[in-house]
Amino acid sequence: MKSVLFYEHGGPEKLVYEDAPEPVAGEGQVVIQVKACALNHLDIWVRQGIPSYKLTLPHISGCDIAGIVHAVGPGVASIVMGQKVFVSPGLSCWNCDACLSGRDNQCVTFRIIGAGIHGGYAEYVAVPAINCLPIPERLSFDEAAAFPLVYLTSWHMLISRARLAPGETALIHGVSSGIGSAALQIAKLIGATTIVTASQNENLDKAQRLGADHTINYTTTDVAKRVRELTNGRGVDVVFEHIGPSTWEQSVQSLVKGGRLVTCGATTGPQVTLDLRYIYSRELTVFGSYLGTRAELMTIARLMGSGKLSPVIGGTFPLREARLAQERMLQRQFFGKLVLKP
Repeated sequence: MKSVLFYEHGGPEKLVYEDAPEPVAGEGQVVIQVKACALNHLDIWVRQGIPSYKLTLPHISGCDIAGIVHAVGPGVASIVMGQKVFVSPGLSCWNCDACLSGRDNQCVTFRIIGAGIHGGYAEYVAVPAINCLPIPERLSFDEAAAFPLVYLTSWHMLISRARLAPGETALIHGVSSGIGSAALQIAKLIGATTIVTASQNENLDKAQRLGADHTINYTTTDVAKRVRELTNGRGVDVVFEHIGPSTWEQSVQSLVKGGRLVTCGATTGPQVTLDLRYIYSRELTVFGSYLGTRAELMTIARLMGSGKLSPVIGGTFPLREARLAQERMLQRQFFGKLVLKP
């Protein structure tokens, strides 16, 4: 089969388009013929190499997968050949205390497809059958690949962790990214007022068409100052943070007293400065958030099926152009999700 893999960590030039052995469905597994695989920033981190993701090289990335069941392994009864499925990206044991209490994203052995095992930058991929869910009827393969990781992460951040409520105001950074555009839709779905940031006015215009109430170009405007102006000096109830040092200080300064900041990423670095006096004197709360649970993903899939949420696709590329797609992601030349098509 054709695949995109890397033999050593490094830049986008390490990605190679070549033949790889077609996977075989083991016990409890299915092989999916990949019809679409969406990119995530996780793909960049895995390719660059970070200690938390220990890989056997060469490695095939890609955690957001949609396709057709091509083969079914022993012990699989719930999935049939030819079924159209999307893949839940989290790998959990389903036996530990966290899994048994519905917190499968906190599983003691938790991994992510495309980081812990080979992913969807290929014509075929083997995954646990339990990770396969039916594609909502109204979605194409491209759309089905474009929503699992970012919408699940955004939902877990805004709804489960920060408890964003109707009538509250949320500041959403990097709205042009997959996770930012997902967060905007989720915040609007539950009735929150949204303030979004991006570096290009074109992307801010797209965000307005998607429902954003207020927009800020962070390259030309002091974000915290503008937030205060837009909220009559009050600040926002929730900050949706996934960028890190470059936005952290303004994120904290944008919060109302008693406000909540929720973070899931560090695309500009892992270290931030935190003035504890500001945190405790204003009774601020900082939440960490990591992906989300299977139950949350099933809720999101139902909302996708009913049209209350819709994946945003910023571009598609043939599999052989995965390097170009990752470079486009790094250059932030898109709005929504980028999708590879084998």
